[in-house]
Amino acid sequence: MSTPPRVRRSNDASPAPFALDDLSKQIIEQLQGDGRMPYAAIGKAVGLSEAAVRQRVQRLQDAGVMQIVAVTDPLTLGFPRQAMIGVNCEGDLDSIADELAAIDEIDYVVLTAGSFDVIVEVVCEGDGHLLEILSKIRAIPAVRATESFVYLKLRKQTYSWGTR
Repeated sequence: MSTPPRVRRSNDASPAPFALDDLSKQIIEQLQGDGRMPYAAIGKAVGLSEAAVRQRVQRLQDAGVMQIVAVTDPLTLGFPRQAMIGVNCEGDLDSIADELAAIDEIDYVVLTAGSFDVIVEVVCEGDGHLLEILSKIRAIPAVRATESFVYLKLRKQTYSWGTR
């Protein structure tokens, strides 16, 4: 059993976009609605056999187009504090982003344009844990400053944006 990659490729290093036909898009949308949906049920919904759906799903996974993963609710697992942290840096942003991505509690790292060079998301056991993570981030020599945006209440989080 393989585990999904922890870090996605950056936009500038990506190969040409994977061409999705309408059937592949429909399969993806079915799985975004229910990642445990049986291939036979997907096939019925999109007009393909179970074997054809299985082959397409495997091809989409092998190409890195999609992953099928379990998404947990941090609050129910004892992680009541979430935050976005804006990071101002100096030097090579790719290497700094790699250092940030190596911190276990950071689950999202993106290089940005605007007020911050990098934005990260963290899931923490509490405020003390958030402070520890901030200390780890600030200990990276190229980090000049951070600004934290603590989540007070999550109103929407969805992974069903479709394939457009």
